[in-house]
Amino acid sequence: MDNKSGMFYAPKGKPNPVVSPGEFRIAAIGLDHGHIYGMCNGLIEAGAQLDWVYDPDPAKVAAFQQKYPTVKVARSEQEILQDERIALVASAAIPSDRCDVGLRAMSHGKDYFADKAPLTTLEQLERAKQKVAETNRKYAVYYSERLHVESAVYAGQLIDQGAIGRVIQVLGLGPHRLNAKHRPHWFFDRDRFGGILCDIGSHQIEQFLYYTGAKNAEVVHSKIANYHNKQHVKFEDFGDATLVADNGATGYFRVDWFTPDGLSTWGDGRTVILGTEGYIELRKYVDIGREQGSGNVYLVNGEGEHRLNISGQVGYPYFGQLILDCIHRTENAMTQEHAFKAAELSVIAQSNATQIE
Repeated sequence: MDNKSGMFYAPKGKPNPVVSPGEFRIAAIGLDHGHIYGMCNGLIEAGAQLDWVYDPDPAKVAAFQQKYPTVKVARSEQEILQDERIALVASAAIPSDRCDVGLRAMSHGKDYFADKAPLTTLEQLERAKQKVAETNRKYAVYYSERLHVESAVYAGQLIDQGAIGRVIQVLGLGPHRLNAKHRPHWFFDRDRFGGILCDIGSHQIEQFLYYTGAKNAEVVHSKIANYHNKQHVKFEDFGDATLVADNGATGYFRVDWFTPDGLSTWGDGRTVILGTEGYIELRKYVDIGREQGSGNVYLVNGEGEHRLNISGQVGYPYFGQLILDCIHRTENAMTQEHAFKAAELSVIAQSNATQIE
């Protein structure tokens, strides 16, 4: 896993297969974002067999083959879509293209697993909803900052156990390292990456909905700015938003591209979850000044103060649940409603944001 660049954040867990070898076959289409490696890692560890890869860029395919030497290289996207053995297509294409990849996959009877942001416009959202209704296929989303982070998984378990009572507020901080010289051109084009609140803000909105148990929320206010990258006129390096959920819980998050070079990882991502009987703080990727870096959970409730490092202890249950959901047509990993609602609110936060400077 590359700790310096969030674009190639790809955790490795312990193998925990939920299916027999060859029972659940997958393919990767679109390698524009390094999250495709985390997506494939998680599915393979849960027992999936990676059969195919396609991307028009031979260099990206070659790098992918180095990671997964047994994968077959397709001559076209269509070659994968026409393979009836493929149950699910995973894609980390350019964000503005992800929806169309999914529509084509679902039209060919495949479930679809998109990197976040899974789409960039409300028009795409409506087309995705229609395709799901038409085909009964899944449009799953890799909200990795919760699904592929053990401390975030554990926080959900603590909340389910009633450790902090009713959740009434979630504070999310999602700083990222820019690494501008290593970013592709599309990364700086709002029309293609969707904007900062649509892109990395989608992680924060999904966590807000999940931890509060909300079905819907209102974006009360949102802001975006380009403070320090004026040479990229269609880019934003700062964003924040305030939300109120349908159950009364509130949320605030900030996302930015200002991680300093001296930090040991790509971003000091933190989440603070306030309950009626206590609170939880997650220091997801680093706990600055301490030897134990990632996986730190701080819990304060009626029983006392607790600092827990759960790295390597919780795992990533989402991927096995997703595979079983695809096989049994259930919704235990994440409901379609939840995946789409997080995407919808991210687009709304972006499109309604106040432009600073």
